[in-house]
Parts: sequence; structure tokens; C-alpha cells
Amino acid sequence: MKGRQIALDHLNGVEAAALMVDGRLEDILFETDAPRLGTIYRAIVDRPLKGQGGVILKTPDGNAFLKQSKGLAPGQSLLVQITGHAEDGKAIPVTSKVLFKSRYAIVTPGAPGRNISRSIKDDDVRDQLAEIAHEGMAGSDMGLILRSSCFEADPDEIAEDVDAMRQLAEQVMGDAHGIEAETLVEGDSPHALAWREWVDPAGVDTTEGSFETHGVMDALDALRTPFVALTGGACMYIEPTRALVAVDVNTGGDTSPAAGLKANMAVARDLPRQLRLRGLGGQITVDVAPMPTKERRVFESTMRAALKKDGIDTVLVGWTPLGHFELQRKRERQPITGIWK
Repeated sequence: MKGRQIALDHLNGVEAAALMVDGRLEDILFETDAPRLGTIYRAIVDRPLKGQGGVILKTPDGNAFLKQSKGLAPGQSLLVQITGHAEDGKAIPVTSKVLFKSRYAIVTPGAPGRNISRSIKDDDVRDQLAEIAHEGMAGSDMGLILRSSCFEADPDEIAEDVDAMRQLAEQVMGDAHGIEAETLVEGDSPHALAWREWVDPAGVDTTEGSFETHGVMDALDALRTPFVALTGGACMYIEPTRALVAVDVNTGGDTSPAAGLKANMAVARDLPRQLRLRGLGGQITVDVAPMPTKERRVFESTMRAALKKDGIDTVLVGWTPLGHFELQRKRERQPITGIWK
């Protein structure tokens, strides 16, 4: 099936959203028992973690870790926002730089300025958006970012979005101080997150059973195994361990001199999508197929381009002495295995 299709359904009784592009699963979001990404707390400083440059905070959902300690004292309250998912037994990662993010606007307390996405090139559109930003944030010392989704969007909808985010930010920032930990803003649900982030034109199916209708369930079944078929008969195996995610690349039946390069290029193009769908992050080690050292640069360039479209913060660490390629990826998603438990 050609084109983009968003399916809003449920998996095992929990809310879920899927994005299909030309019949292939591009993204999946699902509810879990863990606190949602983007949740904002009024947290209470508990104790410093010496040697790690951070502090443990108390929140309504358990301990959180803030990579900051300067100027903080036990018992102090502050606003923090969840930035990723915690591994089992570890504290929730948070930041004190809270953002109020919606489909068109991001309000940034503590970071003044009015900014428009650089991907919007049309001068007339930028002028119109600048006026919306000026009017919507008049009298506020908070910053505003108008997202790329504003291009060709209804100006009234953008203005409403700016106003809603500003009001929410002002309300939350005014509730920063207190003696008890409290959840001030719940992160977006999968359906709300799909509306916020999947902004390119697409069909939307909200009927029950839409996952079956659009082939989402078959695609999810394929994620149960570490095996991933690639073009030209090559394949890779993606296997998470406690320490890292191991990716093994195989050329299959191709014995040509360029077999290794072709397999590795297929991995570079598809690995970010596979990691996103499987909800994997942390340290990623790729055992690439044999290829000439001079081809490493084109492999890196292809991987970098795929990661740019992916949207989840990932650092290309580089090559090890054994010839493995390493990445460090933000734990922004819960592992897909959670939906089958």
C-alpha cells in the first residue's frame, strides 16, 4: 500500500499508534506502566551522587536522576521533566530545562527569544509566523520555537497552539515551589504524541482493529526475532544484552567482492528504524561485514543521514580497534518486548 497511513488502535488493552509508509512500519508508540516521556514534576532534592555529578530527586513515580548538583541542597524543590526511559532498577532520567511542546509550538522557559524552524524558507510565511509569535508571546520573558509543521498550517490554529502552550507554561512555572513532590503535567499519550509528531500528510484510521487492517500486527510479529532481512540476501541480527545492543551483519549467499560493502550500506540505512521500532538505546556495537577501510566514510555518511531522519539523539562514536562501529543512543523509547509481557 502506497502512501502514509496512521493507525490509532490498542495493543493488549493499551493505547498504541503506528505509522505505516508504503506498507512498511516506520514507527510505533504504545502505552506502558512507566511514566510518560515529557512528564513534568515538582521534585524534591534527596541526596547528591558524588562522582557522578548529579543528584537523586524524589518524585511521585519514584527516584529520578538529575545530572546537575551545583546550587542544589537536600529538601529543595525544583521543576524537572522526564527525558528518557529508565532501565530496570535505575532512576528516571530528568532535566531541569523543561519544555512545553505541542504540534506547532514549543515554549521554552529560561531561554528567551522567538525562533522559527530553519526548514521554513518562504519569507512571506516566516513574516506571518514572526507576527504570530510576537503577538502570542507579548509581555512574556519565555522563549518560543515555531516548528516546521507550521508551514502551510492554518494561522489561527498556530496562534491557538501558542496561546495554549504559553498558558500551560505560565501555570506550571508558577507552581514550582512546594514542600511535596507532585506531578504537574502528564506526558502525551501515544495517540496525542502521534498527532504532535507525525505531521506530514497521512491518512488516519481510528477504528478498532486498524492495526490488523493496515498490516501493523504482521510487522510487529517480525520484531519478535533478532533477525532482520536486508536487500541482496544479506541480514543482521539485533540482540540487546545488559551491557549493550549487539548488531551482527552477514552477507548471506553473496560472495562478490562488494558483498560486505553492500550489506553494511543496507544496515546503515535501516538500523535507525529498527532501533526505533524495537525501543533500543544505550551503547550500540555493530559488527560490520568485511569491507575495505576506505569505504568506512561512506558507511558513516549513510548512517548519519538515516539518523537525521530518525529524530532520536544518537552519537556516532566511531570505530574500535577490532573494526566494530559504535553508537551511543538516547533511551527515548521503551523496549518493544514490553507489549508482549
